[in-house]
Formats: sequence, structure tokens, C-alpha cells
Amino acid sequence: MSRTHGFTTATCSTTTATAMALLCSPAAGAIGPADSNGGLSAQQLVAQARAGVQKAKSVRLDYTDRSAQAKASTTQPTSMKLALDRGGNCTGTMALGEHGGTVQIVKRGAEVWLKPDAAFWKAELPGRQGPAAAAKFKDRYLHGSASDTPLSGIADACDLDVLQRDVTKGAALPSSVKKDAETALDDMKVIPLSFRQNGVTTTQYVTADPAHHLYRTVKKGGGTDLTMTLTDYDKPVPTKTPPAKESVDVSKLKQELQGL
Repeated sequence: MSRTHGFTTATCSTTTATAMALLCSPAAGAIGPADSNGGLSAQQLVAQARAGVQKAKSVRLDYTDRSAQAKASTTQPTSMKLALDRGGNCTGTMALGEHGGTVQIVKRGAEVWLKPDAAFWKAELPGRQGPAAAAKFKDRYLHGSASDTPLSGIADACDLDVLQRDVTKGAALPSSVKKDAETALDDMKVIPLSFRQNGVTTTQYVTADPAHHLYRTVKKGGGTDLTMTLTDYDKPVPTKTPPAKESVDVSKLKQELQGL
């Protein structure tokens, strides 16, 4: 992610899509037989979970990156909590590093609203400009089109269709994957599937119900510490958008920042 013209030109879409493909690694090649107890094999469970992600009309994504690299950055997302759908609509929040601040996101159709917090502005702008901008834009959204340069990168992260296409590019699940006994996670009955590859241990939790949705994936090791949770499959994204009185046109941002 780079910072230009006093605002973040985000590549959060790339971060999110990469995470989705990384964490939703599909099974490739032969699906494999059922396990010895007559249930679905690990390969079959992952294939069904992947299909569920690809068919979803909407989903809530909760992503956390606890790696030292992400924490040290002021531009790399350390967490994203987004409800998003195939129409490119979304609402939620994104935190950037430990000191890069948090941005509230609302996207409806081609329109985008972003509300950065004070920490964001202080990390974004040098010297006195950061605190001044934080005061000037307190509790206000930056509003514009998804095609506007300052908004486009973050807006792209809202497109579930893009993420679903990226799932198909995931690496093949290794034959060493281990299927563990059903357990409970956040009061959800899940089946853990785990494997280790290139020094990183991946555990995917697939719901034990017949839908076998992908619920959570955790990757740890080799400097990696990622968690992604998917919930609210096919639940509509909230439609409420910020009122005009709480918004600033992004086309006037440069003018608004002058003199700070």
C-alpha cells in the first residue's frame, strides 16, 4: 500500500484476495475416498467448503493478521471486519498496523464512504497536519465514487465476486492433511482439517452441519499468523448509508487539506 497526495491509495483488495486464496486453499486432483468411519474425507470437506464460498451471495469476513510485519506497518491491514456481497456492496472496518488507525467503510453501488479515525490522519499526514486533519474531519466521511483514486483500492476489497474468483487460484491441499474429530469453536460444531507445509501450519475449520461451510482458517509459522472467519452466508449487507451532512466530497479533499 502506498501513500500519495496525503491519502492512502490502498491495495487492500490485493491483501484480501490473497488472504482468501491462501486461506481457502482448494483441493485439486482426485477428491479421495470417504474416511474409515463413513464420513466425508478431508479432501471432500474442503471441496464442499470451497463450493460454499464460491456460491455465496454475501458473507461476513473477519480477517486478522498478527504478524510482526503487519503490526509494524501503518498501511498493511491487521484486521478487516466486512460484510460484503457479489454486487460490490459492503460495510465494516479496517485497521492498519498497530498505529495506522482505523477506517470505517460503507460502499453501496458505485458510491463509497470512508471515515478515518484520528490515528489514521496522524499516521497519514506529517507534523501538525495530522492532528489538524483529525480535528477537521472528526466524525465525517469522505464520500465519492469507487473509481476515485483515493477510494478505489479500499473499495475493491468490498467485491465478493472478485474474492470468489480468487478462491479458484488457491494452492492444492496436500495429501498429508489430517482430519480431526468434531469439536466446538465459538459454540459452533466444526471439523478441523490441518496440514503443515513450508514451515506453516494451516488449520481449516469446516462446519459439521450438512452444508459444511468454511468457518475459520488459521495459518501460523514462519512469520505468518493469520486468521480468517467467514459467517453470515447469504445474509444481506446492511443498506444504510451516511447522510450528506456527515460527508465531505473526496474531490474537495485536497482543497480541504490546504492550509492545515
